[in-house]
Amino acid sequence: MPSNGMSLEAAPLTKPKTGFPLNPRFTSARTGSLPFHRPVPLFSLGRTINRTLTAISAVVETRESAVTELPEPPVRIVALVGEGTVSPLKGATWRDVMLHTAKRLKWVDEGYEMLVFTDNLVLSNDGTDVNIQKELSRADILVIVAVKNQNSVNWIQTNSGNIPNMICFDSSPNLANKLGGSVHSEIKGNIFSKIIGMSQSKKSNETMEVVQTVYGAWDRHNSDDVRFLLLVIINAYIKPVPILQNLRSKGFSTLNCMVKNCGPQILNCLLDPNCRKAIQCLNKCNPVDQVCNYRCIASYESPKLEAFSLCVLQKKNCLEMNAKIPEKPYVPPMVKFRGKDLCHETSEDLFVGWLGRLDWSWRVVAGQNPAYDQFPCQYQLFYRGKAKRSFWYEPVFQVKTLEGKMVWRRRKYRVKRGKTPGTFYFSVLDNGVVSNEFWTIVDVSDDFSWGLFYYSGAARVAGQSYSGAVLVSPDGAYPKESESGKIVSALDKCGIKEWELYTVDNCSCQNPPLGIPEGSSLHSMMDAKDQ
Repeated sequence: MPSNGMSLEAAPLTKPKTGFPLNPRFTSARTGSLPFHRPVPLFSLGRTINRTLTAISAVVETRESAVTELPEPPVRIVALVGEGTVSPLKGATWRDVMLHTAKRLKWVDEGYEMLVFTDNLVLSNDGTDVNIQKELSRADILVIVAVKNQNSVNWIQTNSGNIPNMICFDSSPNLANKLGGSVHSEIKGNIFSKIIGMSQSKKSNETMEVVQTVYGAWDRHNSDDVRFLLLVIINAYIKPVPILQNLRSKGFSTLNCMVKNCGPQILNCLLDPNCRKAIQCLNKCNPVDQVCNYRCIASYESPKLEAFSLCVLQKKNCLEMNAKIPEKPYVPPMVKFRGKDLCHETSEDLFVGWLGRLDWSWRVVAGQNPAYDQFPCQYQLFYRGKAKRSFWYEPVFQVKTLEGKMVWRRRKYRVKRGKTPGTFYFSVLDNGVVSNEFWTIVDVSDDFSWGLFYYSGAARVAGQSYSGAVLVSPDGAYPKESESGKIVSALDKCGIKEWELYTVDNCSCQNPPLGIPEGSSLHSMMDAKDQ
């Protein structure tokens, strides 16, 4: 197959930044390659395409984890955070961030238990330190965040010897890191020289991969990645995490499927300049960096790239994936609007929003998903189609390409009513892969000044599950301060904290490609003008 100068090698993971004070000790107690995956946003298919293309040049057989019928013990995690320390997440304390992470871990598996303590408690004389010692004695993972008090450091060093996995962030350099078990001797040098100095190269490579992934996730400073890095450690050293294993390579069966069924699409992609650039770009991205992956796709979208993913993923399912829509958290829809019970027609009218009075239904103010909400100038278009009960959603948004150009992108979703008013099923073909989503109208103000929509979805054949929420308003600006209490309450129903939201850049949104098909209709029972 001609390469035209194109590299299909897997890109090395991003090296952790030196801003993390480390003096780690590492050993690996488990073999097997580490699959990278986390719940992902609506448009990010780059990582799956990247891993698929990597399989062309290097496919590794992986062993399936043994299935046991016996109930497994819980995974116990203890987090120690510096008293009063503040995170980069809009000023939230690290204690609040880790407590919220403990709750979000339960959405993945009820057997994940994380207790959070501030470091001043280990020095107390009221017996709390004894309770923490007890929890540490049975912990699988100790996470240390922003602990620099030397007395606290000494206490941790004394009481953490039997913990198999200990990872430190923004903490004293005197604290050691362990993965997979204890270390019998100190190895001098930095984090990578210690790994390289290990006697078993395969284990050292796996440990390096885990470390790079964990610290790369930490460096992105968002709540999704804090949870993700804990799942990576659990998956690598304690027990398999299903949502991470979903992107595990199926070995030569994947390669055989691609070559047998999609040879022309692969060749056409390699011969097409934009498709080839997309592949080269994807190979440079960290597999878990969703922003990087989607910018590659959005920068070099082409029919050839869509045909490739449509064949390899959607039609032939060469990766043998079967991702499911997350069931947790359960988010209830609003039940009344302007004092009346919500019905399906009114629910659709709330989505249609300002369209008719304005050229769009809503503009996105902020969202919880760290990758999706990086994109500026997000417009929402909801409208009724010509066919009876047909309903459509078209998001319009900007992407800054790798050449520095601002380009508009647009997608089209088919929308069907759920059983309960205020709930909907969405489906879209995005870059050759079908995504199915479940949307909930959590709240809309009586005067249509803001709304909150929650979604969870999956690109089944791409092995991707994701969730998020969008705060919307007519002009893309934050609602007035008097509405903040209601917004916080609506976010709480979604299991989202206000400090998790990413503000969308709505400053320079010139000439968006709006408009809806001729013959479409808008509101049925009420609209934004009925105030």
